[in-house]
Amino acid sequence: MADFRRVAALKTASDFLRYVAEQGASLPFDETVQGGPDSPLAQPFEVDGVRVGNRFAVLPMEGWDGATDGRPTELVRRRWRRFGESGAKLIWGCEAVAIRPDGRANPNQLMILPATVGDLADLRTLLVETHTARHGGSDDLLVGLQLTHSGRFARPHGKQMEPLILYHHPILDRKFGVPGDGPLLSDDAIDQLISQFVAAAKLAQQAGFAFVDVKHCHGYLGHEFLSAVDRPGRYGGSFENRTRFLREVVAGIRAEAPGLGVAVRLSAFDFIPFQPGDGRRGEPAPYPGAYSYAFGGDPTGVAIDLAEPLAFLDLLATLGIKLVCITAGSPYYNPHIQRPAFFPPSDGYQPPEDPLVGVARQIAAVAELKRQRPHLVYVGSGYSYLQDWFPNVAQAAVRTGQTDVVGIGRMVLSYPDICADVLAGKRIQRKRICRTFSDCTTAPRNGLVSGCYPLDDFYKQRSEFAQLQAIKGE
Repeated sequence: MADFRRVAALKTASDFLRYVAEQGASLPFDETVQGGPDSPLAQPFEVDGVRVGNRFAVLPMEGWDGATDGRPTELVRRRWRRFGESGAKLIWGCEAVAIRPDGRANPNQLMILPATVGDLADLRTLLVETHTARHGGSDDLLVGLQLTHSGRFARPHGKQMEPLILYHHPILDRKFGVPGDGPLLSDDAIDQLISQFVAAAKLAQQAGFAFVDVKHCHGYLGHEFLSAVDRPGRYGGSFENRTRFLREVVAGIRAEAPGLGVAVRLSAFDFIPFQPGDGRRGEPAPYPGAYSYAFGGDPTGVAIDLAEPLAFLDLLATLGIKLVCITAGSPYYNPHIQRPAFFPPSDGYQPPEDPLVGVARQIAAVAELKRQRPHLVYVGSGYSYLQDWFPNVAQAAVRTGQTDVVGIGRMVLSYPDICADVLAGKRIQRKRICRTFSDCTTAPRNGLVSGCYPLDDFYKQRSEFAQLQAIKGE
């Protein structure tokens, strides 16, 4: 890692921009960050007739701290209060919430079921009330819920994966121990899943959420449909078949939950799975010939082709979906393109490129999609790694039309009110900035509750802190 510099060491704007250029990347950048009502980040926008009060979003994260019956705990409620404190006016999904028990990515993931809908309604009310108390009102606050099934990466009972897959992947099956002759989800089983997604959306509407995100990212079930090029039947092969799941879920929601907004978080490009190489630096897994399983990727497996993602955005438009959040890849097999970080999680690999290159790649992809399909409302991801320079890049990206909204994920764990500070024109608090230590991933991957262990004193004082240090030491 000696050839990559930490962002915290880039003390001036010229240092930062010079270093970005040295890495062969380019980022939008405003040297002066403007606070107050005239800031580009403070401007409202409209989606589906709803006025949203600024250009910040809290992105959905996967909690590992709910009860095993899918209900929120006090740890979950603490996190949602912090979402309300953030100052962001778009709360995108809040949390990845499973639509049925076998779709959980961990045994403590929230679920939306008839038995839990009241708890989720209370959780949303808590967020809104916290936001109102802190920021003076919530009329321009838009709160949605992300609906998910983890598919290939389901772990509903413990650390052991219990995958439900759409096709046999030549690399991922081997990497994660999926039997090559194991069963696939049948078309009939997918039909049942669609009905369950629709039922979950009806419950979300009942709980007061303004929209649901039908998740299509990060290698989970919705995303895997998009790469099911070898799957026979109604849900694989052609682009039409690979998007049938989305079309039928949306049709069901429109019929059974009229008035509920629908959005999609999309991994707009993907790469071949990576693995540790020399010095544990990530390198593409070996694969003979053209790689065909990366939606939004080209046959090399390590470059972008936006032809199908653009077709997907056209489909969203025909379905009346205007709100799309763009991300990339998967935290399970190529995290350096999905969640750029200087320090990888304990089960990962050292970054094969400076993480700023990964940030620039995501920002550029959103800008290109927005340029070609400007009628949608875009939320960008990947900004947390910018750290001290997050406000400068976020403001420039919005001001120059490269995205409509800037999303933050892990940064909100360490510094929940960073958006409020930026909007108020305050200097951001360096001691609270996420430095991408990846403890918020390493801890859950080892069965501990999610949270920011390095910077949030609340988690430093918990017993899991010592357990995490021991795990990292190993």
